[in-house]
Amino acid sequence: MQKLALFRLHLIVFLWGFTAILGKMITANAQILVFYRMLFAAIFLFVFIRIIKKESIKVSKKLFFQLSAIGFFMALHWLCFFYSIKVSNVSIALSCLSLSTLFAAILEPLVFKRKIDVSEVVMGIVIVACILLIFKTEFQYKEGIFFGILCAVFGTIFSVFNGKLFGKTSPGNIIFYEIFSGWFILAVFYLLSGQIFQINEINYRDLALICLLAGVFTAYPMLESVKLMKYISPFTLILTVNLEPVYGIILAFFIFGESEHMSPIFYVASLVMILAIVANALIKTRKQKTIN
Repeated sequence: MQKLALFRLHLIVFLWGFTAILGKMITANAQILVFYRMLFAAIFLFVFIRIIKKESIKVSKKLFFQLSAIGFFMALHWLCFFYSIKVSNVSIALSCLSLSTLFAAILEPLVFKRKIDVSEVVMGIVIVACILLIFKTEFQYKEGIFFGILCAVFGTIFSVFNGKLFGKTSPGNIIFYEIFSGWFILAVFYLLSGQIFQINEINYRDLALICLLAGVFTAYPMLESVKLMKYISPFTLILTVNLEPVYGIILAFFIFGESEHMSPIFYVASLVMILAIVANALIKTRKQKTIN
C-alpha cells in the first residue's frame, strides 16, 4: 500500500507539472482559460460528490463565505500563473512558484500563531536571491516574472487559509466550493466589466484541452492528494510536490524546444532553489524526530 501511495503521489505531481504545459498549448487568453477551467472542474466535482459518491454538499453559511474568499484567491493565483506563461514561458512561471515557500514562512506563523522558523526565513532569502538572479539574466521576461511572483503570493494565501478550514467539512466539499466560488466571482466580474462577451471567443480545440485540464489535471489530483494523506506523511507530500517545477520545466524543454531554452544561470538558480526547499524539509523532519 505504501509503494502504491507513493506511485499515486508522483503521478499527481507529474499531472500538476503538466498543467503548465497545457496552459501554453491552449491559445485562449488567461482570463478565458481560468473561467472555463474552474467551471468545468466545479461541474466534475459536483457530479463526483453528489451523483457518484452520493454525499451531501451542505455547509454552514459562515463556512460557505470563508470558502468563497479562499476561492477568490485561488482564481487570482491561476489567473496570474497562466498569464505569466502567456507573456513569458513555462519555465519562468514554474520557477517563480518557489517563492511560495518564503511567503508561507511569513504568513503561516501569523495565521496559526506560532513562532517564525529561522531556517524557513533563511531558505526564503536564498530563494529571493535566486529569483533576483533570474530576473537580472532573463530581463526580457520581466512581466512574466512579476505575475509569477503574484501567483506565488496568491497561492500562498489560499493554501495557508485552506489549512485553517481543513476538517470543518469533507475535503471534497472544500475543494468544490472554493473552485465554484472562484468561478462565480470571475463570472460576476466579467459581467459587470463587459468582458463576459469575450468568453465566447474560444475554439473547440481549446475547450477540449481545458476540459482535460479541469478533469484530469485539476479535480482528480486535488481529490487524490487529500486521500493520500491517510497513507503518507505530510513531509513526503511536501517534498514530492516540490518536484512539480522540475517535471514541468523538463517537459517544457522537450515539448516546446527553443521557446523554453533558458540561460545556464537560470537552471543553476532553479536548482539551488529546489535544493534549498528540499534541505529545509529534511531539517524540519530531523527537528520533529528530535522533539518526539
